[in-house]
Amino acid sequence: MNSNSTRILPVVLSGGSGTRLWPVSREKHPKQLQPLLGGESLLQDTLRRLDGLPLGAPIVVSNQDYRFITAEQLRELGISNWTLLLEPAGRNTAPALTAAALYASRDGADPVLLATPADHHVRDAAAFRQAVRCGLTEAEAGAIVTFGIVADRPETGYGYIEVGADGTATEVPLGNTANMVPRDLVAFREKPDAATAAAYVAGRCHFWNSGIFLLRASVWLKAIGHFAPGMLAACRDAVSHAGDDGDFVRLDAAAFAAGPADSIDYAVMEKLPASPQLGIAAKVVPLEAGWSDVGAWDALWQAIAHDGDNNAVTGDVWCEDSTGNLVMAEHRLVACIGCEDMVVVETADAVLVAPKQRTQDVKTIVGRLKAAGRSEAELHRKVHRPWGWYDSIDSGERFQVKRIVVRPGATLSLQMHHHRAEHWVVVRGTAKVTRGEEIILLGENQSTYIPLGVKHRLENPGQIPLEIIEVQSGSYLGEDDIVRFEDTYGRKT
Repeated sequence: MNSNSTRILPVVLSGGSGTRLWPVSREKHPKQLQPLLGGESLLQDTLRRLDGLPLGAPIVVSNQDYRFITAEQLRELGISNWTLLLEPAGRNTAPALTAAALYASRDGADPVLLATPADHHVRDAAAFRQAVRCGLTEAEAGAIVTFGIVADRPETGYGYIEVGADGTATEVPLGNTANMVPRDLVAFREKPDAATAAAYVAGRCHFWNSGIFLLRASVWLKAIGHFAPGMLAACRDAVSHAGDDGDFVRLDAAAFAAGPADSIDYAVMEKLPASPQLGIAAKVVPLEAGWSDVGAWDALWQAIAHDGDNNAVTGDVWCEDSTGNLVMAEHRLVACIGCEDMVVVETADAVLVAPKQRTQDVKTIVGRLKAAGRSEAELHRKVHRPWGWYDSIDSGERFQVKRIVVRPGATLSLQMHHHRAEHWVVVRGTAKVTRGEEIILLGENQSTYIPLGVKHRLENPGQIPLEIIEVQSGSYLGEDDIVRFEDTYGRKT
């Protein structure tokens, strides 16, 4: 097949929770869905950087908990056709890619897949696209192609890929896209100590492991069937019994859980160079494009442009006599005086302050918050729903105030509460309210009252977003005090 006519099928792996970037990234709203580096989320950036390649309809593999906001972000990109493949539980990247490959080849097709995490940053999108083109011929011919990041510093937090020519390590050419020649993959190397990392960079025959792969669906299925047949069998069962739920394809939960969890690297790639009898070549295309896995706050500091004092700042931030800091303000002014190599992250309901070299310990704080039952470990104050979102503005004993925004044409479930009553005030737009047997239309500055125990529903029949202020009062105000009778989005709870 001529590489100029080959359509590449993106497979975006978007199921991770990314709690190392707490408090911006949370278990129910992870980093790939956050605009950490600009106006669009990392997921949207991932798909945007593929513009200009000959693409088929992308497959996004996501945790089912993120399905509504993921679908909304795909719609915002204006992509005409896509598949959102839902994992009932996280099983790491190898089952995710296996399920996507099976789904992509279910009608006998054998597309070239570009498997990429949804939460990485690439500064030079044109160089990335050129690297993909350079690896396409090898992938078409049956190789598994990965992309090795040219290391610009000794880094002990990344795994490395060793390359060679005819089995012998050679110096990697640096500096421009003309040097993106596919090399033989010799071995994967675990995260090194500082001295080994420095030797890797000096020798220039090792790359950072990007976790991005270009390969035919049939080649991946052959490899996973050889190295992890139980995983292939479980994923095949999960895809064959998947449910089509409008915007979503739901993998069968029992079948998917029956297979082992593993990463692409551990399940296949680390074993492939030592298995020539399989007949699958492993190739590495050098990539020098300002890549970052945005895995922790210090990595985000590397990815964001710095000011004259080497600070990376976003939002309303004022620094005085401060250097080398990452400071992010989402909702209010943040001022730093005399700070050096610190991370300060402000959100609506939490603030993180830590030295840059200690940001890997964020997971300890998240673990303690979860153990204490604190909602800040899982949810933001602003919570996304399939119909729009709500923001818990204030709360106290027996009351809570929310700002609720409903998309045009969207409808909340027909529901009832056992423990709370609600007052709704329309701030903008038009509200259609079902209250018991009544149906009421409310405009701006109009309000209504929903007594405890009364069935009710909120709809936006207009062409602009509906915004209301909701005041709840009662003995219990938790989100689990909802009894749903009808729901457009198929939710039970």
